Formats: sequence, C-alpha cells, structure tokens
Amino acid sequence: MSRDAQLFVCVATVLVAIGAVMAHSASMTSRPTEKDEIHLGHHAMYLGVGLVAAIAAAVMPPHFWRRAAPWLFAGTILLLVAVLVPGLGTTVNGARRWLRFGSFSIQPTEIAKLTLPLMLCKLIVARRDRLGEWIQGTAPILWPAGIVLPLVLLEPDLGTTLFLASGAALLLFLAGWPLRNFVLVAGIAVPALLAIVLVQPYQLRRLTGFVAVWTDPAAAPYQVRQALITLGSGGLHGTGLGQGWQKLSFLPEASTDFVFAVVGEELGLIGTLGLVASWVGVFVLGLRVLKDIEQSSFAFLSGITLLFQLVGQAVVNMAVVTALLPPKGIALPLISYGGSNLVVSLAAIGVILSMSRAAETETL
Repeated sequence: MSRDAQLFVCVATVLVAIGAVMAHSASMTSRPTEKDEIHLGHHAMYLGVGLVAAIAAAVMPPHFWRRAAPWLFAGTILLLVAVLVPGLGTTVNGARRWLRFGSFSIQPTEIAKLTLPLMLCKLIVARRDRLGEWIQGTAPILWPAGIVLPLVLLEPDLGTTLFLASGAALLLFLAGWPLRNFVLVAGIAVPALLAIVLVQPYQLRRLTGFVAVWTDPAAAPYQVRQALITLGSGGLHGTGLGQGWQKLSFLPEASTDFVFAVVGEELGLIGTLGLVASWVGVFVLGLRVLKDIEQSSFAFLSGITLLFQLVGQAVVNMAVVTALLPPKGIALPLISYGGSNLVVSLAAIGVILSMSRAAETETL
C-alpha cells in the first residue's frame, strides 16, 4: 500500500472514530439509561459490518468489480422493489425506505449509491467510442439510472434521487459526454423537477422554509432554527464532549442527519473546522491514490465517482445543517449514527482502495 493510501486510510479511520464518539454523545439523554448503551451497541454492530465490508472490498482486484457490477446492480433493484411492497417495506414519517429484519435494517437507496456508479462505469467503458450517439451510445448506458431513479422517487426520496442523478451526471462528464447533451437533458429535467416540487406540498414548504431562514428567521422551519442555535451555542471551544443541551429533545435527528450541529455545540468552531479539514484530507488523498490510473479506465471512473459522492454527501449534509441548502435528509458519512449509510460509506472506501491498485496499462 502506497504512502498516500496509508494516509487516506488513517484520515478515514479518524472520521470513523469521531463518528463513534459523536453518535453516542448525540444520543445521550439527561439521565443515561440502558437504552443509550443499546444505541451505541447498534452503532458498533453496523460499524463492525462496515469494517468487514471495507476490508473485503479493498482486497478485491479492480477487475472483480467490473465483473460483479451487473449482479450487484440486480440485487439492488430487487431490494428497491421490495421496499415498495406493502408488508415488506417499513414506513417512517410517510416514506417507505427501509427493510427491517428484527433490530437490523437495510436502506436500499444507500446501496444504490455504490452499485449504480459501478454499473454505469461498466457500460460507459464498453461504449466509450459511441458516447456522442443517442441511440447507440447514450441510451444503452443510461438505462440503469432510468430504472433506479424512479424507484427511489416513489419512496419518496427526492433528495437521494437528485444525489444519484448528480453522480450519474458527474460520471458522464468525466467520461467525455458532449456538453450539448447535458444542456438538452437539463432542459427536460429542470421543468420536471419543478413540477414534482409544486405537486408535493411538503417539498414546496422545504423551499419556502429555506428562503425564510435568510428573509424571516422567525418563520424558518423548527429543525433548521434549532440546528443553527445548536451550532452557535458551542462558541469557539464548545460546551465539552457529552455536555451539549440541544440534543436533549430540542434538536431533531441529533444523532443522524444533524449530528454536525452537535459537533458544533460540544466541540465548538475548532471541532467543526477540524471535521471539515478531515474531509478535505479524504478528498485530496483520494485524488492522489487514483491519479496514476488511466483516466478512461473503469477503475479510474468508478473510483473517482465514488470519492466525489462520498465527500459530496458530507458537503451536502454540512450545508443543510448550516442552512446553505434546503433540508434533504442525507446523513453525514462515517459520522452519523450507524446504519446502511455507514456500511456503504466504508465499503466505498474499500472499493476506492481496490481501484487504486489498477496499473496504468490495465485495460479495465
């Protein structure tokens, strides 16, 4: 393993360790009970599964992922369909996104963040010489996205749908898809997106609430206001690990989507900037471990897309908590309370390390 790869793993490990501490701290009540220990136990269980997945993914040769991509993608489709079947999928807050097996749950949309890019990369590499053609090039490449995105939107999960679509667009851009095609697709997608927002009242309220944060803070959504209060109450040094008050029923989703706000309260500005710096380190080191791979290869395209997606999730989450983006319900990778996102994020790191071993002359 190269020095850059070792540093990449070290920084990711630091983030995982911070996540374990903050997931426990953010879930603590004013009177800790056995429930808090169970909460930490669940996080440790998902973390253990994720670490095994990361190690297994890292030791696999790059060509394994190209061959396995169709099978992994087919499994993801089955899970996404199963979620929508009454009696199989679990509904929480009006959204059907989880499959539960006792105390263990799976969110298939998180798995799609890994398997969809791999499948698209396989198809793009096979037709890279026809990318400029719609019938012979683009249509045979984009059909996986045409299946996954509607299924995710039906849950409904507009935020993840847009995230997956952005990942597909990034991959096409890196592969050299003509700019005119992006303009044409945007001309169709933007009006469709506006129609979805206007048809769904709660989506429209998210946008108006986001605008209210900057125009009339008193009318801003409760969750956003509490996130900003939580961040600001930490000051420079924070209240101390485990000493935050906002998580005690004031800040919703304190251990999951809004754990970054708890970091701000308990570790202060120093803690939040340190967390941001760690993510910058993951991004820069990730680029360095992939820089020597042939840029038109399966290994490079898949590795760089997964890296951008992983860091992109972190950027989106922190932007939502700081009211720079409307609420989207996207967890902070490696930091939020354990679940499918934690397992998939660690697996993505393993895949990136696997791809980094591809030789420049390897025809992947």
